[in-house]
Order: sequence, then C-alpha cells, then structure tokens
Amino acid sequence: MPFLELSLTLRASDQERVELALEEVGALSVTLLDAEVDTPNERAILEPGVGQTPLWGEIALQALFDPDADRAGLVHVLTDLLPDLAPDRIAFREVADQDWTRVWMDQFHPMRFGRRLWIYPWNVEPPADADAVIVRLDPGLAFGTGTHPTTALCLEWLDGIELAGRSVIDYGCGSGVLAIAALKLGAARVAGVDNDPQALEASRDNAARNGVDDRLELFMPEEFADAPAEVFVANILAGPLGELAPRFAANVRPGGLLALSGILAGQAQELVERYAAWFDDLVVTTREDWVRIAGRRR
Repeated sequence: MPFLELSLTLRASDQERVELALEEVGALSVTLLDAEVDTPNERAILEPGVGQTPLWGEIALQALFDPDADRAGLVHVLTDLLPDLAPDRIAFREVADQDWTRVWMDQFHPMRFGRRLWIYPWNVEPPADADAVIVRLDPGLAFGTGTHPTTALCLEWLDGIELAGRSVIDYGCGSGVLAIAALKLGAARVAGVDNDPQALEASRDNAARNGVDDRLELFMPEEFADAPAEVFVANILAGPLGELAPRFAANVRPGGLLALSGILAGQAQELVERYAAWFDDLVVTTREDWVRIAGRRR
C-alpha cells in the first residue's frame, strides 16, 4: 500500500504542537530531520525524549498518512496553527510501501569500534575471529546502531576500558547496543534505563539474541533504584545530562568511570564544569559536531 507523505520546514519552537496536531488528524508516523543540512541522505534524525526539545533551530518534518487522506484538510490544520506558513511550503507526494527492515539491512554494514568491538546486523554472519567481540542487532528494533557519532564515541570508550567483572549502568539504553557491548566486553552485569517502553523491549530482545539477557536488568527511570556501579554511560541529550548530574554522580562508585554523550560541541564546557564537582580527569573527545565527556569519580 502506498502512503501520502507531507513535508514542510518549521521552527523548532513550533515542532511540538505541529507534531501533536498531525498525529490527531491521522499521521501514521512523524520524522524530524535537520533542515540546515543540504543533502537529505546526510541529515541526522532526531527522536526527542519526553519533555525534551529538538537540537536544531529549523526542522524538516515528514509525516506519513493513508493515501486517501484529505490534503486540503491537512493544509487547513497547519495554516491555522502557523498563520505565517504559506500553503505552497507544504509539499505532498506519494511514496511506495517498502520492506523497511530490508532497506535498513541493505544500508547497515558491519562496523568496528576501537580495537576489537564490532556491530553486525543480525542477517550478516561474522567471520571466525577469536579476538573480535561481536554485537548483533535486529534492524527491526534499532533505536541506535552505532552509526551516529555519539553512539560510536561511547562504543569506542567501552572498548578502551577494562570491563571484566565490573558493574555498568547504561542510562538511555535505546536498542541496548551499549549495554550489550559492555556485557560482551566482560562486564558482570548491566542495568539499562530508558523512558521509552519500546526501547526497553528492543534492549531485551537484542540482549537475548546476543545471549546476555541473563545479566541485563532493564528499568524505567522511576523504577530504577539508585545502585552505584563501577562504570556509568549515558548517551542522551545535554539538557538531561545537566539536570541529572547529581543523580548520575551518586550512581558511580568512588574511582568509577563515567562517559557522557549526546552533546553538541558548544555544550561541552558547561557540562565539564558541572561534572567537575564530582569527577576528576575529565576529557572531551570530539567527532564531527558531537562530543563525549569522560572522567573518573572522585
């Protein structure tokens, strides 16, 4: 079955109410992209968490509807919400239905992070290599695969530290890729925390596929009873990283290691100063426009 795709560019401040309005009038999905990137295939995709705002000033929004959706009615809804929006800035096109899992698998290839850690799609059989640590992901449950610079920075950090026998907290676990990588790299147990029940389900499924589900515990934030770990990693957004700093610090044992990502380069200094209250040896590592902050609990 084909779909009707609606697309427009809007200010970040208008995103939430426009997205809610589109969902109320039947949007099957809404995707947010960085409008300031010229090449569509290179645009970063953003799924803000509850209560979080987009990172970009201008957003390219794409919404899918049933093919017989009322185009004039959709334009009316949007121009009512955004009086300064010219109707000719709202574009429609029909898009063919696809096997989206197959499309994802065709585009996602094995990737190495650090010295020995590899991320493989579930449909690709890795070669025999005694030194390689393999994490295999189901593309149908991909809430983070390693392709984004922030995930890559965290995976490389995990590969570069000693994890054997250690306890780990992965806050904002998404697909579970960081938690599973930590377990495959030798961690004794991992607590994964996320505010999206679907993310927890994805983490649970991927952990079972990798044979580490017996060492992974999963929690919603309000269910997580603070229990300090030896390693703490959070790949979320700068706002929550700042707000939750006292709680995160309390969940790292003295001498334990911390890595934070989901941070734009311009946001790093403020977070370094915030976490310096509890952590020493804070190091900022940059990839593209994103950074990782790592340090040791005092």
